[in-house]
Amino acid sequence: MSTAPAPSKAPATCTIRTRKYMMNRLLQRKQFIIDVLHTGRANVPKSEIREMLAKMYRVKDPKCIFVYGFKTHFGGGKSTGFGLIYDNLKIATKFEPKYRLVREGMAKKIESGRKQRKERKNRDKKQWGTRVKTKGNKEEGDKKAK
Repeated sequence: MSTAPAPSKAPATCTIRTRKYMMNRLLQRKQFIIDVLHTGRANVPKSEIREMLAKMYRVKDPKCIFVYGFKTHFGGGKSTGFGLIYDNLKIATKFEPKYRLVREGMAKKIESGRKQRKERKNRDKKQWGTRVKTKGNKEEGDKKAK
């Protein structure tokens, strides 16, 4: 009869390492791959990773840091993801995809039903041309109406 080892009472810590660091001047950001070592923990919240990265890279505003795409390795204890640090918030809102801004609470999600979106798309397909109707049946710029 075997018994499972008792879980240790040691505080669960995590270590962050970055690799493939690159300064992207075109998009005005730093980008890198993040390796998180988290023995004794299932996972690490992104907010905690963001705070640690802010200390590592001396970022004034942690809202300029975006982390995403984390995958936990088989067996646990290590996760790998991607990180971006923008120069300022204005540039971050300009270049980041809308869904990531919504996740961070920097943009509002547009609430509409799937059916409404499809109906609008089909109505827009039926609208053709840009001529403006004037008095009577004539259209501006119409060659046939004389």
